[in-house]
Formats: sequence, C-alpha cells, structure tokens
Amino acid sequence: MSDIINLLPDSVANQIAAGEVIQRPASVIKELVENSIDAGADEIIIIIKDSGKTLIQVSDNGKGMSETDARMAFERHATSKIKTATDLFSIRSMGFRGEALASVAAVADVELKTKQEETDLGTYINIKGSEVIKQEAISCKTGSNFIIKNLFYNIPARRKFLKNDVTEFNHIITEFEKTAISNPEISFSLYHNDKTIFNLKKDNLAQRISDIFGKTISKNLFPISSNTEMLKIYGYIGKPEIARKRNKEQYFFVNKRFMKHPYFFKAVMSAYEGIIRADYIPSYFIFFDIEPDLIDINIHPQKVEINFEDTQGVFQILRATVKQALGKFNIVPSIDFNRDGEIEYSYNKNNPLEYVPEVDVNKEYNPFEVENKFSSKMNFPNKINKNSINSGDWESLFSDFSNQNDFETTVENTQTSIEETETESFSRVFQIKNKYIVTPVKSGLMIINQKRAHERILYETFINSIKYKKINTQKNLYPEEIEIDSADFNLLEKVIPEMNSMGFEIEITKKNNIRIDGLPANISHINTKYIIEEIILNLRDGLNEISLNSTEFLAETAAKASSMNYSVKLAQEEMTELIDKLFSCMMPNYTVDGRTIISIISFDEIDKLFK
Repeated sequence: MSDIINLLPDSVANQIAAGEVIQRPASVIKELVENSIDAGADEIIIIIKDSGKTLIQVSDNGKGMSETDARMAFERHATSKIKTATDLFSIRSMGFRGEALASVAAVADVELKTKQEETDLGTYINIKGSEVIKQEAISCKTGSNFIIKNLFYNIPARRKFLKNDVTEFNHIITEFEKTAISNPEISFSLYHNDKTIFNLKKDNLAQRISDIFGKTISKNLFPISSNTEMLKIYGYIGKPEIARKRNKEQYFFVNKRFMKHPYFFKAVMSAYEGIIRADYIPSYFIFFDIEPDLIDINIHPQKVEINFEDTQGVFQILRATVKQALGKFNIVPSIDFNRDGEIEYSYNKNNPLEYVPEVDVNKEYNPFEVENKFSSKMNFPNKINKNSINSGDWESLFSDFSNQNDFETTVENTQTSIEETETESFSRVFQIKNKYIVTPVKSGLMIINQKRAHERILYETFINSIKYKKINTQKNLYPEEIEIDSADFNLLEKVIPEMNSMGFEIEITKKNNIRIDGLPANISHINTKYIIEEIILNLRDGLNEISLNSTEFLAETAAKASSMNYSVKLAQEEMTELIDKLFSCMMPNYTVDGRTIISIISFDEIDKLFK
C-alpha cells in the first residue's frame, strides 16, 4: 500500500494559516499596525480603498528593517520577539508569532519599503502569493511602508465570503479604535477612499477617547485607579446616565493589548448593580498593567482572549476599584468604616436625591370609580376620531375579517380565523400587565402584543411615506445637534436621505455631527436623541441587510426604535385605536421579522383547562 501523507508546500501552508490569522481586511490592518507599534513608531498612517478589498497601506516612522530582516519577515514563524518557549511568558510586544506577514503575503500582492535610520538606502520587496517577485535597494524614508493589494485574489471562495463594504469598513473602524485608544502617545491617521476618517494627534487617554467618541461621552466619564501588588488598574468608567441597552463602549486592555473577558465584564456590572437598569450596560475603558508571567496571551489566534493566573483575585480588585470610583464621585453614597461605632454617608450637596420629595395626595380619589382618561401619550398614525366609534363599528371590525380570505391566510398559523364577534362594547377590551390587549371574539379570546402591534403600524406607515411620498413631519421647537462617533456616523450618513423621505428632517452640519429639525409626526413624542441612538444600534446589528433592501430595513429599524415600550398603560380609546390601525395593515398578524402579534385562545382550549 502506497504512502498517503505528504508535506504541504509552504505556499499552501501559509494560505491555510492565513485562514486563522487573516480573516478580513481589518485583520491585516490590525497585524500591520501592531508591527508598527512594536517598531517604536509614534506616527502611523493607514490608507484604504473599497474597505480594504482593493488597497491597504500602512506606513510608520518606526526603526525600520535591514535588507536581511525585510526578507526574513515574510517567512513563517520568523520573529524577533521570542527565542524559546519560555519567552512566551515575558512578552510585552503586540506581535510575536511571526505568522502575520507570511499569511498576508500568501493571499495578496504585497509591497514593502523599509529603511533604518543609520542606512542611506532602504529595501523594496514585492511578494505575491508567497512568491518573491522583486527585491532591490531604493531611496525611502526611515520606517516601514506596507502596501497590500487585492486581498484573497488567489482564494476566490474566501473573497466571496467577505461582507459588503459597509460591514468590512465597520470592522476596520472597530480595530482602529481599539489600537488608537490603547496608544494615545502615538498619532494615527485613517483615510478611506480619499476621505479623512480620523486624524488623531498625540495626547493623553482622556483626550484620545474624546477625539474618537466625541465630547458627549468624554464629559460623562470619570477616572478609576488602583495599584496593588498583583496589578495596576486605571482608566475611565461612564456615568449611569450614558448606560445603554446595547452599548459598544466597553474596552478592557491588558498591557495595552485589547482583551475580551466575560468574567471581568461581570465584575464591572456587579459594581453598577442597583445604579443602572439590569438590562443596561455602562461605558468603560479599563486598563490592566500586570507582569507578563501572570497571564497567558497565547490561547487565541487573534490574541483577544487572555488567561490570568488569579482570575478570582483580579475580579475582586476590579469590582472594588469600580465601586470605589462610583462612591468617590458621589454616584453612590460612600460609607466610612474608620469611625468608632459610627457610620457616615458622604453626600454631594448638589445631588437632588438628598432632598425629601414632596408627594401630592388626592384625598378625594376613589379607586373604585372608573376613570375615563388617557393614560399615555402614544400617537398612532392617521389617528381616528374616537367620537365616531360605536359598538356597531366594533362588531364590524371582526365581521369584516371573517369574510376576507386574505385575512384568514394571514392568521393561518394561529389555527383559527377571527369570526364575527358577539355584541361587545368597549368595556370588553382590556389590558394585561400593560403589555397585552385582550378582547373576546366569537371563537375565543384574542390577545394582541401592543408593542409589536405598534411596530407593525409604524413600519407600514414609514413604507407608505416612502412609496407614495406622503411625508408628515413634526418640526422640533428647538432643533437638536447630536455628535456621533465616526463608525456610527459612517452608518447613519448612508441612510439619511431615506430617513428624510420617511418624515425625518436631518442635516449633516459638520464631521460626525447632525442636526435634527423634525421627526415623523407619529413619533414626535419620543426623545430625539433616543430615536437616533436606537436606529444606529439597529443599523449596527443589521449591517449585512442594509445593502439587500435598504428601504424595508430602514423602515423596520425606525419602527423598532420608535414603537412604544412595554409597560405602557393604554386607555380604552387608545386600545381601540391601536386595534383599528393594526387591522388596517397589510399583514397584521406578524412583525416584519416574523414575531407573532396576534394569538387566539379558542374556547375549546379554555374548556379543557376546567376538565
């Protein structure tokens, strides 16, 4: 029997290795920028075209490489960072495995120009698909200049699975921000398709955060600091008021290396417990300085996961550090245990929570009297005249549907159709947990998820606004200026024209700043900044869908961001109005993403409960 095991050629081995190290253009930028940092550069310039698919250029003013080193750098496992396995536990540099350049050269057309300060001439190397095309001496600046063209040109399957330009560019921004935050002493510039995205000067950490994320967030951060025998912790955490449901400003850095660590995230969250809502996430930029022999950074191909020798100890120190900062800046009362038999609370005199709130009590109130009063401020599109509604109309709402085949098709998954209801009145419509609307129909009980119903109504209203160009805008009394970080601004900028066609009035005033002059009339009651933040979050979550059908996606995104919250108490008239508008929709039974709006519990099912 013949032998079947063969040694792979270096070019093939490098392409396989590239699958782990180089996943997308952002991976290339990460590796090259980390090399520049290790080379001692204090100025790094990144130029990309077509989100890195066509061109990536990274140049620096670091110490550069000799002719021999420049060639050796493209060999697999060629590195200046380690010589023995034990060196892995004393690493402070960003890169060390010697895989990145070999992997990049295996899947792209790579050019390198590099020179050391003490030499007159530098070195030029061109490598394509692991094959050296050209190497010669040239005149160039001190430092290194990498040009990467046509990434994955020789692996069509990998190139095909790259996402659209918006998605890939967002990944690049994310990697850039991580590196720029952890190295404020280095100036960074980023250009995309000849447009300046970032131009960050050397500065301190606080200013670097402000330059990247805007003054709004930087004004709502305060410092943390602790120094123990095990490690040093420093950085900034956010005030509770800027916590969000889906917040992207969470950064851990270990010896200036970005790290993901769910357990330490839990430590931060536990420190904020009772201060922010349970489903909200605070902003934080937290740095750990620790001896390299107490951590293991060689457990993940991208080195974003790190093992700590004493994870539990770090957890306790981190939690205490964040807690202490929250108390120090009067976010929570601090307790002084150094007094004999005495506990003191330290308050901020300007904190409104110190004053006893006045409570008005209506002594004439009778809880058993029916109160016919609107209890919410929700506005529904094309609001109907409540005076024109009577019990006959309520009956016809359901009798009409019992005769329509298209509605029966809509609710086929509920295994029933809505039949003509028995004679009902508005008193038969009621609310459960401020979340569901319940009403009897001939076949049983119909339950409507009010938030999802409102979402469906808004979605179809936005679609019709775009389709029929019937824009109904409510002007803001005071136009609001909002500052947005670069990555989110890049997302929002592309959809502003369509948002304006839905009834928004948004204008770009300057880089990363927009002015909101008006909102669609049916959502004008909602906080302007909240709507924009929610739309950005949904855009960020649905990057891959934007290019497929941007109109429908944006309408769905705006509807989700603008629909009523749960736990909204609705008056009888509001519930009736919501139902009426829901059944005027083309597809009342499901949200756009397929979540159930209406469910019917049949009388047969109810009868079974009592057998």
